[in-house]
Amino acid sequence: MKKIFILFFCIFAFNANAKETTFDKTLFDKAQSDGKIVVVSSWVKYCTSCASQMKVLDKVKNDFNNIEYFKFDVRNKEIADLFNVQYQTTLLIFKNNKEVYRSIGETTKDLIYEAINSSI
Repeated sequence: MKKIFILFFCIFAFNANAKETTFDKTLFDKAQSDGKIVVVSSWVKYCTSCASQMKVLDKVKNDFNNIEYFKFDVRNKEIADLFNVQYQTTLLIFKNNKEVYRSIGETTKDLIYEAINSSI
């Protein structure tokens, strides 16, 4: 019984991360034309590093002005091809309609914030 409870807890904990695709090409283009810094991250449901990265990026929205954040399931081929993303936990930062930063697997708050600060 204890093993079943632990399994149930783990499944619930991983699904509790708000992993949903928020990327929308129209909103992405509008944010860029409005002069915002645009942050895009990729994820996949079972990925713990994705969940860690998304926790940091969810805080970014509150800590930085003029930032727009989008996330997408890397299995969405249309979006993945648009950004040439092949792996989950890929982080992209755009400024002035140009990609200025790309990393794979970065989950450290200090390094993510440093990348955003250097893009502002």
